[in-house]
Amino acid sequence: MSAAPIIRPSSPTSRIWVGTSGYSYAEWVTAGFYSPGTQPGKMLGAYAQHFSVTELNFTWYQMPRADSLQRMQQQVSPDFRFTAKLNRSLTHEVDSDQWRGQANQYRDGISPLMQSGQLLAVLIQLPNKFDRSAANRKYLAGLLDALAGLPLAIEFRHESWATDRVFTELENRRITLVCVDTPKISGLFPGVDVVTNPDLFYVRFHGRNVRGWRSGNMQHQFDYDYSTDELQDWVDNRLNSLISQAGNGVMFFNNHVRAQAPRNAVSLIQLLRQQR
Repeated sequence: MSAAPIIRPSSPTSRIWVGTSGYSYAEWVTAGFYSPGTQPGKMLGAYAQHFSVTELNFTWYQMPRADSLQRMQQQVSPDFRFTAKLNRSLTHEVDSDQWRGQANQYRDGISPLMQSGQLLAVLIQLPNKFDRSAANRKYLAGLLDALAGLPLAIEFRHESWATDRVFTELENRRITLVCVDTPKISGLFPGVDVVTNPDLFYVRFHGRNVRGWRSGNMQHQFDYDYSTDELQDWVDNRLNSLISQAGNGVMFFNNHVRAQAPRNAVSLIQLLRQQR
């Protein structure tokens, strides 16, 4: 299967990239997405035969290094695009004495993608417990200042951030609010179709597994397979609103268990082609 072309909606200057959150999963070999025997070091090249964008997960677990990203760039075409999660030391395991230096380290590590124009966004994924307290608001404002100049997208998990005041501040900073597709659970950030950056909208499909989400086990949390009807509903009733507010967009499937993510991403691409 050849690499999926960038989907162009009605506006001749608009683009939508569709892909998955991460690409290096051993279970994707078992599920048949990758050929038998595909090694982790070869997965990006194989992935790029199907998709033209990916969301880098490893940058959350370990600080990105310029030399590693340069080697990754050699495995894909110059047209391939990336988003990258911000490191957990800046979102989930923050050290008040170290985080500013870590922000600079992240900026240096991600620089090859910035220099090549392949970086669509840095994803700031905040934890469920990160509510809109005074201390958290102060920290987040400082973090956004420290990362200024990078293309930023922010995903809230706590519902307290779903306010017009927050959306207006993101608009002023030209930072993308991530639109999430998640189970309808009390306390979880809702799936609002609010675009705060006219340059880019950002959608993450986490699945709608209510029981799995509450389990605390990632293998259960993201074990979900979107039906064609669910994806068609997205195209018919939600996507047009996002397209009308932003010139470009990225849409990632994070339901990676048993390779549902790439399968659902291919299905969404096919639906978009039918209504391009």
